[in-house]
This record gives sequence, C-alpha cells and structure tokens, in this order.
Amino acid sequence: MSQIIFEYFKKELDEATILVRVNPNTFDGVELIVLKNNQVKKTARVFDETIYDDLAFDKFVDGNALEFNLHLQGISGHK
Repeated sequence: MSQIIFEYFKKELDEATILVRVNPNTFDGVELIVLKNNQVKKTARVFDETIYDDLAFDKFVDGNALEFNLHLQGISGHK
C-alpha cells in the first residue's frame, strides 16, 4: 500500500485564515477556516482535477503540513 503525501494550501483573509489539504490521488480534501477568535471550522471536501487551477485563481499559496495539523488537532492558536 502506498503512502499518501497530502498537499497543503493557505489563504490569509482579514477575518480568517483558510487552510486546505488535498489528497492528490483522490482529490478528497479538508478545509479549515481559522477565525481570528481561534475558532476552527472544519469541512470535508471532494475536489476534482481542476482544484489546483481554482486555488491559484483564488490566490492560495503553498501551505504547511505542521500548521494545518496543529489547527486540525486544536493545538495551535491563531496569530
């Protein structure tokens, strides 16, 4: 069984940070919206092969696996 290497993306907004994790094999993903009050909203997502174009169009940048997973686990506070 092969291991999945997720891809991570990030976008900073005035009111929140959006973090996205994409499985490049299945295009399944998770979106975290981290509000300025440290509340995290998690949404499971199903993308398609155009997700990378969509993320680029919406000006997402490469994200960080550690940052994503700390927020996912509720360990990190938003700065």
